[in-house]
Amino acid sequence: MGHLGFSWMGLVFLILLFLPNLLWTKAQPQGYSPQGESKVLRLFERTGETACSGCALLFQDFNPQGWSLWSLWLAGSLLLMLLYELWWIRYFHSERRLEDFYSSLMGIPVAGATLPVAAFLLLGVYGKVVWMVLAALALGVGHIGIHLRHRRDLKNSFKK
Repeated sequence: MGHLGFSWMGLVFLILLFLPNLLWTKAQPQGYSPQGESKVLRLFERTGETACSGCALLFQDFNPQGWSLWSLWLAGSLLLMLLYELWWIRYFHSERRLEDFYSSLMGIPVAGATLPVAAFLLLGVYGKVVWMVLAALALGVGHIGIHLRHRRDLKNSFKK
């Protein structure tokens, strides 16, 4: 279930998540609009965002406890966050078009949405915190779902 207490590792994950998103507010892709997003997907996204953020900070189980094979879950989670940062670097160096924002990375579809969700999911597995796993799943339904719809709509607009 998880042990309550401050997680510095969770704080690191949240900084890695929020910092590029703050920069993005000044560098949104041309033509970006959240208009028409599914209210259900948005509810899943907001619920997952809030729950992931709270879990990341409130469960000390995410702090490393020495090396074991179980630590591979944390290493995988950190690798996904590193890929997420690389995706952002690529986005900020691009022309910042919608195609860039909904792009894949190394075969991972809508990587800007998929990578952090997967990272938080693995972090939840590492910490054995079912609440984080559930929060990441809710976030994934909403965040990835919204991005996939935007990407689909973008592809359909090119076909017209």
